[in-house]
Amino acid sequence: MSETGGRVADATGNWVDRLAPVFIRPYLRLARLDRPIGAWLLLLPCWWSAGLAAIAAKAPWPSPWHVALFFIGSFVMRGCGCTWNDIVDRKIDAQVARTRSRPIPSGQVTVTGAVVFLVLQALIGLAVLLQFNWFAIGTGIASLAVVAAYPFFKRITYWPQIVLGLAFSWGALMGWAAAFGRLDLPAVLLYAGAIAWVIGYDTIYAHQDREDDAFIGLKSTALLFGERTKPILSAFYSAAVILIGLAGWLAGAGNVFALGLAAFAAHLGWQIWRLNINDPDGCLMLFKSNRDAGLVLFAGFLLNAAATNLV
Repeated sequence: MSETGGRVADATGNWVDRLAPVFIRPYLRLARLDRPIGAWLLLLPCWWSAGLAAIAAKAPWPSPWHVALFFIGSFVMRGCGCTWNDIVDRKIDAQVARTRSRPIPSGQVTVTGAVVFLVLQALIGLAVLLQFNWFAIGTGIASLAVVAAYPFFKRITYWPQIVLGLAFSWGALMGWAAAFGRLDLPAVLLYAGAIAWVIGYDTIYAHQDREDDAFIGLKSTALLFGERTKPILSAFYSAAVILIGLAGWLAGAGNVFALGLAAFAAHLGWQIWRLNINDPDGCLMLFKSNRDAGLVLFAGFLLNAAATNLV
């Protein structure tokens, strides 16, 4: 046990450390419930897609049931993904200052215990998924191959962020599939835009570990882009805004959505302006701020759906 009572180095002082029973804390940390930003970033494309579907269906709001299911499912499946990632990366995590205090490399959780915990989370996720229509269930199951493959790509390519984008943006397909039982071009464009967004924000995140990754032979877009990060990030964030805007336009969104998209774009521009790739704390702050950017965009979808039905 570490000097901080088992806390993870970059996640101290959270509700898990303060309130959770001691025996369950390592498992909550393994699921990253001590730092839920990842679950929020997984959830937001789901909510965007549900909002986009509401606009296309001319409904006043997305299905509240779907919105709630996506919330639960995103937190559970984020925990699954992190548990799987930590099982696969346990030897690598032991060599990186920021990650060596994670539950498995620090000895708080055994590999066997992590596998059992992974299965329990997966069963809860399956129970949530089975609440949707059959097309959405199949779409959700299809994402598992991408999730399982992600931890290995940082070993073979400088573009693991693309694979993470494919996985973390999958919800952009799910909301539409849950509403209509099929996929159409607006959902595909939303998915593509979300991928560009994920590549951008995870590049910012990866700059925290740039030196450690280079030392142990891992690859990332942070290492690939280096000092060119700002202009390349501008390209990815611009692509995200354009593609999401096209998705909204094809679904019939109007000026209210456009205002939300503009606010989202302004937030992404602020991130690029503030970014200092040599400031790990600043990179983490900007990465976390994407939750707020995504919620602003979701508000644009919601308000557009509501406004359309008031006319």
